[in-house]
Amino acid sequence: MTRTERLVAELAEKPPVMSVRTAAVWALVSQYTSFAIQFATSVILARWFITPAQLGLFSIAFAAITLVAFLQDFGVTRYINGERELTLGKLHTAFTISVVFAWGIALLAILASGPIAAFYHDPAMRPVALVIACSYLLVPLAIVPQATCQRRMDYKSNTMIEVGSAIANAAVAITLAILDYGALALAWGAFAQQAARLLVSQWRAGLMLPWPLRLEGATPVFKLGGTNSVQSTCTSITGRAPELVIGRLIDNVAVGLFARASGLALQLRLLVAGAVSGVFYPAFRRVRDSGEPLGPPYLRVVSAYTGVTWPAMAGIAMLAEPIIHLLYGERWLAAAPLLGWVALSQLCYVALPLNGDLPMLLDRMRSLIRRNVIETATSLLLLAIAAPFGLIWVAISRFAHGLVFMVIYAPLMQNMLGFRWRDLAMIYARSLVVTAAAVAPVLVGYQLWAPAGEAGALQMLVTAGSGALLWLAALRLVGHPLFAEIVGLLGELLAGLRQRRVQPATP
Repeated sequence: MTRTERLVAELAEKPPVMSVRTAAVWALVSQYTSFAIQFATSVILARWFITPAQLGLFSIAFAAITLVAFLQDFGVTRYINGERELTLGKLHTAFTISVVFAWGIALLAILASGPIAAFYHDPAMRPVALVIACSYLLVPLAIVPQATCQRRMDYKSNTMIEVGSAIANAAVAITLAILDYGALALAWGAFAQQAARLLVSQWRAGLMLPWPLRLEGATPVFKLGGTNSVQSTCTSITGRAPELVIGRLIDNVAVGLFARASGLALQLRLLVAGAVSGVFYPAFRRVRDSGEPLGPPYLRVVSAYTGVTWPAMAGIAMLAEPIIHLLYGERWLAAAPLLGWVALSQLCYVALPLNGDLPMLLDRMRSLIRRNVIETATSLLLLAIAAPFGLIWVAISRFAHGLVFMVIYAPLMQNMLGFRWRDLAMIYARSLVVTAAAVAPVLVGYQLWAPAGEAGALQMLVTAGSGALLWLAALRLVGHPLFAEIVGLLGELLAGLRQRRVQPATP
């Protein structure tokens, strides 16, 4: 029996290697460690080596390439995690489609590097775009191995993959930036990240190769892949259009400032809640397969997301100016108001988590595609209206898009999962209360200590720490469901520690 055959047997016969809560803990470890590495790298690069113009050059090239490269997954990860009975043949079929499709997309991205540079009238953009595009040749050989780790809830391996790729990115980007490679240092860092992801995922999965090639039974993969491609395209356009438009209408410096603000906001959101999203997809698959209602667990997920992320992102919006000043220095200060608006937009996006995953899991793909298209068109319209008025209005348009996002997806999620509007509204109300409690010390500090433009590190730490304590107290006082989840998670961790202490040593 080959390693791949043994893996499929394990996926079919053995229970998950860890519980949802334990998987969530590993996912958080992965996210926090990766974030710490990426965050430290961004601060080092921005303070001493990379200018706003250089970051803008990289951001335009990266945004343009990823408009195409986002299609590479083709829904294979979701197929492997969502398939009821994953056989060896189905796994080979998924791997074959992944490699053929992804390499075709990568070649298209490589060919596009020249036209991208010509469109922006910047010859220096071509080598940057070319390196980024070549990195996507490595992606397909990592997709299936990492997806199998997720399916069996092996988030220890997933942590090794994410942390290893973050270390590779940081090491290469900083080294080349010291050698004055500028935007190319960031591009080669992205290449190193994909290379490390490939090596570590293959190691943890036991060397999985797309052989023998197989297309039999490909219809379910193509069906899911078509929907995933539409969704990925819409997500990519929505996420990358601001940088592409700013680069065309203004300049690289403006792109760099917006990329710094939006990148920091997204990193911090993922730090708070993004890590566990991958855990919930296979967990909801098990609930679906058991025939139990999905509404109650979904509301628990919403309470966890909003209860944690809303206070964190609102706090970042209130602390935007001192954060930018202390971390990145004077030359990046113009990114502060942009960070405030982009951080507030994240409140909307996390209000309806798994809005792209659960419709696929429950075969509501047509409804999802319609909403994806409407959302993307609205995003582009808002951006077109805002861009001529400057960067601030572009950032405000992201918050407006977030509100539209909620209006578009809320009816789909309610109709599909069957939860009551009243229950959802109560969760939102409680999360708003704890959010207000969390940011209150920051606002009081601006009045009694120093205004935002003069706030130092000590003021930030004291007011943010006080906000965290008030947040925890507010969770308990308003009866927020997240408080019970925190208590349950701590109990599970303590039980695991006690079990390890009393477990006898093996000879």
